[in-house]
Amino acid sequence: MKKTPLSLLVLLAPLSALAADDVTLSTQTVQADFRKTDVQQIPEAVTLVGSEQIEARSAQHLDQILSFAPNVNFASGTSRGRYFQIRGIGERSQFVDPVNPSVGLVIDGIDMTGLGAAATLFDVQQVEILRGPQGTRFGANALAGMINIRSNDPTQNNEGYISAKAGNYSSYGLGAALSGSLSDNLQGRIAMHGFESDGYIDNEFLNRDDTNNQDEKIARAKLHWQLSERSELNLTYLYADIDNGYDAYSLDNNRTTLSNRPGKDTQDTNAFALAYNRELNSAVRFESEITGSWNKAEYSYDEDWAYGEYIWLSDDPVYQPDPCDTTQGPCLAPVDGYSSFDQYLRSFDRNSIGLRFLSGTDGRLFSDSTDWVAGIYMMQREETLKRNYTYNNGQYQSDLTVDSVSAYAELSTAFTPSTTLTYGVRAENWKNDFSDNANTLDAAKNDVASDTNETLWGGKVTLETLLGVDHLGYISLARGYKAGGVNTDPDISEANRTFDTEFNNTVELGLKSSLADNALKTRLAVFYIQRKNQQVKSSYAVQKPDNSITFQDYLANAAEGRNYGLELESDWAISERLNWVFSYGLLRTEFSDYSYQTAAGEFNKDGRAQAHAPEYSLATALIYALTDTLSLRAESEAKDEFYFSDSHDEKARASVLWHARLSYQQGPLDLALAGRNLTNRETDVRGFGGFGNDPRNGYAENAYRQLGEPRLVMLEAKYSF
Repeated sequence: MKKTPLSLLVLLAPLSALAADDVTLSTQTVQADFRKTDVQQIPEAVTLVGSEQIEARSAQHLDQILSFAPNVNFASGTSRGRYFQIRGIGERSQFVDPVNPSVGLVIDGIDMTGLGAAATLFDVQQVEILRGPQGTRFGANALAGMINIRSNDPTQNNEGYISAKAGNYSSYGLGAALSGSLSDNLQGRIAMHGFESDGYIDNEFLNRDDTNNQDEKIARAKLHWQLSERSELNLTYLYADIDNGYDAYSLDNNRTTLSNRPGKDTQDTNAFALAYNRELNSAVRFESEITGSWNKAEYSYDEDWAYGEYIWLSDDPVYQPDPCDTTQGPCLAPVDGYSSFDQYLRSFDRNSIGLRFLSGTDGRLFSDSTDWVAGIYMMQREETLKRNYTYNNGQYQSDLTVDSVSAYAELSTAFTPSTTLTYGVRAENWKNDFSDNANTLDAAKNDVASDTNETLWGGKVTLETLLGVDHLGYISLARGYKAGGVNTDPDISEANRTFDTEFNNTVELGLKSSLADNALKTRLAVFYIQRKNQQVKSSYAVQKPDNSITFQDYLANAAEGRNYGLELESDWAISERLNWVFSYGLLRTEFSDYSYQTAAGEFNKDGRAQAHAPEYSLATALIYALTDTLSLRAESEAKDEFYFSDSHDEKARASVLWHARLSYQQGPLDLALAGRNLTNRETDVRGFGGFGNDPRNGYAENAYRQLGEPRLVMLEAKYSF
């Protein structure tokens, strides 16, 4: 087992104020559960990233703050990290097949799972990362956990701010938010923000430095209407226009590309949530929410990462076209290059209705000892795909409709003033209806059609007890699930056509403490996950005679997997001027009895670690108030190496990154100079192996990496009123 170097831990320990959660008490409340609960009092592993941390990291997108949470990772392969892994469980990509994600994403009550490009962070109050199965609360999309983003709510007092930032790579952002009362019982808030950057890639062939650019705009409006003393209505509207480029892979694994047709990574979203809540009486509270979202997305890329017939080889003295001049050095035979472009155009339409009843003060059961929650949730998801691919004979099209109806209940019984047992269950009927037009592209292939219907069960039992006034201990057993389905790629063999439902059984033991007169807060969790019928993404490359690449990309079931480890978070106000927060995750994962078949033969992965599951991850920072108006924040994050995929053994490199922020605040004005990845360390956010794409080595198999952010420096200003 690899360990974090002791010297690194010692160095990072005093730099650990990453998450100054306790600076603003309002950011301490976890809102994703049935009842709002302080992060120190909820008996499960939760990381809460407040607005102070988001601003301190100068973060524009969710992927830039996930290192705050132990044992949480993300995969890119896109312009932004939109695929998330918690405790080693989660998806890494989406191509032809629809995806049932293992990690849910909710933005202001709207299910945006699988649509992470819209997870921008302007005017966001907090991000809650719930680790572990959410089988009672969220169901099928939360096998590994849930990420809940909550933006700032309307205020009664009139207030607002404008903000601007500018940095290297021609990066700049501009935004504004305004909030206040529209009448005595109606409050509103509106926020708008735009961010642009040329990105971190130089396209040598096109002589451009913006082919991997970022162009992101969001607008959000919220209304809060106090209908009466007992009822309220809340409306949220979200608009996101993500128009990013995608030109991330290089034959030399650097930031210089040769693509003649760079791709795109775009998302256009219109979404709303309407919530009506009412205290029916002192015994029962009613809550309801209707949501809808309409999303269009394009994901496309230059598959050969170059252009034409590789005429650029003539610029290399080693690799020359015919006739070969041996005086120039050794040379290869002429290369028959290929040129290919792949484009995925998707639309996602989602609608949901949730209704639930919660016990009030006078509604407890069993001699006033038991609170309760009961509800139903209905969701419909429609996903259409149009794929334009160079080597298809026409446009591939597919349609998926998912209908889900859930019923759930949860009881919480206080046996004594200090000991409570919470137990809940959820039953979910999940229907898939899928069809495509594979036959119209190739007469040798059959159309794929699937109509599945299954009932899924999940739940959680938690025993919590106060170990004195300053310590909360808990132990829980949770069962999560993710629906099975059909692999839709028409090239997949019939033996790999279907895959089964995955179930996770998780045991978690935790301790949350408040020490030193509440100046030091700690959260410790130890967990063990048994993965049954583990759904594994298998993807291997098939080299065609013309040197082009086709991928066999499908889901299969491993017999079993095991994930276990620990997570530690601490927040210590050492003095009035000095704050330190530290988070550390230790994770061990492995397959049991897992093998898969490719054109090259059978491969066995028994005992190997799972993909995107680094054995350690940590984050730490120090915030020091130099004066009443000037403060310095220094922070670091580290991550162990990890496998890119479950179908090959290439790894991302271990990394240590350093960030800093110098901020000045005087009255309504905030000024800051922020830097991320100050040492300009190369990191890997996605990778592939097991295929060749480079004619200079005869298309020999190689590993290819998408690099993470380089050194970024940003000057920021914010004026509040």
